[in-house]
Amino acid sequence: MYERYEFTIANCEPVANRKFLDVGCGNGLYSFELARRQAQKVVGIDIAEVMIDLCKRSSVAEGLDDRCTFIQTDLLEWDNPESDIDVSFGIGLFDYIRNPLPVLKRMRELSRDKAIMAFPRLWTWRAPVRKVRLTMKGCDVFFYSKARINELIKQAGFSRHTVTKVGKLYCVVAYR
Repeated sequence: MYERYEFTIANCEPVANRKFLDVGCGNGLYSFELARRQAQKVVGIDIAEVMIDLCKRSSVAEGLDDRCTFIQTDLLEWDNPESDIDVSFGIGLFDYIRNPLPVLKRMRELSRDKAIMAFPRLWTWRAPVRKVRLTMKGCDVFFYSKARINELIKQAGFSRHTVTKVGKLYCVVAYR
């Protein structure tokens, strides 16, 4: 997890005075770090009300609420008032999306510069264990080959991209 965090933050550079969209923001870890690094604005969205409430409380407690906004919504339903987002990112998101193509297309559409994503790798020792564990809890989880990611990124309309193996993930930087 630390490796994907470092990858994401490094690939968000330059951060100062830019606007970011954190898709599936969870507890806001990435959003808060970008705000601390002087992002002009970070919008975090998540479908889980409890996570958005946590993020809102944390942003006030950390004095970051002037740069962070958190909204409970699905990316595909979000009516974006922030039309000038520089970078969007989805970390720990594509694990749980059955059809990632519409989400990837929306991220490309919203990002003036690039989108950063993490996809769990197919054929790691952890993949089958995680699949069984989460399926037993009623939660679908999805894994990706590098070839599948390349195809999805191409179909989403990004002009170019890189795929980097980071632990049990493929981390992607895709340019508009």
